[in-house]
Amino acid sequence: MEFINEKYIDSLISDEKLNDPELQKEVIEKSKAAKGLTLSESAALLNITDNETLDYLFHTAKEVKEKIYGNRLVLFAPLYITNLCVNNCLYCAFRRDNKELKRKTLTIDEIREETEFLVKQGHKRILLVAGEHPKKSSMEFIGEAVKTIYDVHINGGNIRRINVNTAPLSYESFKVLKSFGIGTYQCFQETYHYDTYHKMHPDGPKHDYSWRLYAMDRALLAGIDDVGIGALFGLTDYKFETLALLSHAFNLDERFCIGPHTISVPRLEPAFNAPIAHKPPFAVSDADFKKLVAIIRLAVPYTGIILSTRERAELRRELFELGISQISAGSRTSPGAYRESQESLEEYEMEQFQLGDHRTLDEVV
Repeated sequence: MEFINEKYIDSLISDEKLNDPELQKEVIEKSKAAKGLTLSESAALLNITDNETLDYLFHTAKEVKEKIYGNRLVLFAPLYITNLCVNNCLYCAFRRDNKELKRKTLTIDEIREETEFLVKQGHKRILLVAGEHPKKSSMEFIGEAVKTIYDVHINGGNIRRINVNTAPLSYESFKVLKSFGIGTYQCFQETYHYDTYHKMHPDGPKHDYSWRLYAMDRALLAGIDDVGIGALFGLTDYKFETLALLSHAFNLDERFCIGPHTISVPRLEPAFNAPIAHKPPFAVSDADFKKLVAIIRLAVPYTGIILSTRERAELRRELFELGISQISAGSRTSPGAYRESQESLEEYEMEQFQLGDHRTLDEVV
């Protein structure tokens, strides 16, 4: 974990010289060139406290986003194929010890039906999501699922890009995954803080911090050019998490001359029988959340930033202005939920986390 230097990150956060509003404004001015920021410059912006400088940050983030992306916003829907998982993450409803969660793995026919529903809704992009399980989320099953999704065509509509969010894979398995014709491989470190990571992932394969941290290196070496990283905000200090996330992005760019295609910024939300999720150890306020999104946009201007339906519709609209370039819409976070009752108690007892934006795809558009 050489490139996640906790002591250096902590020193940046506590460096009083970076609290200077004039320095912060100079950094913001520099960011208008859309050439990115250093870790130290990003830390200076995280330390902004006065409203005038904060407004300047937000205005500039909007300016840079519009310069690069215009009015374009990418929409997608997550498709959960199984909620079986061998891990025991304290914040997740899918955790192994949650005996009350109704477990389900979709059949190939059910995956086809879910896809048909999404295509009829107008979706063109899907994020395939699976818990970590040796049989229920095997490469063979994921390959079948991807082929099934791509094969669905209804009245000229079809899924054109399948991104995949699964557990970290070996180099050999990444080569197999690439052969399926996927878009982006996505895997979140959850938290980059070493001690917090092990506390939140007490056992199971996910307990291995380094195996997860270097997943993107293996994916890129295996030929998967598009990778997506992310952190689950609320597990540790948001300033640390933001700087560590950027450290990861910078490291990939330095090693492979290609940074992450996307960065995801989910906040910890309530989840069925996951006590940590109901009371985040380091809850991130809306104000700080908007700040970190704006800073990521300026630090890595050409990287897509993804926002999920965890957030309320009103806040999502504000975040679009500050740098978000991809959003999920009309989402369900349990296997088979698109075809089933959207408000049922049973769905809550199967989903990974609670949603904040319940609008349909058309309503979001």
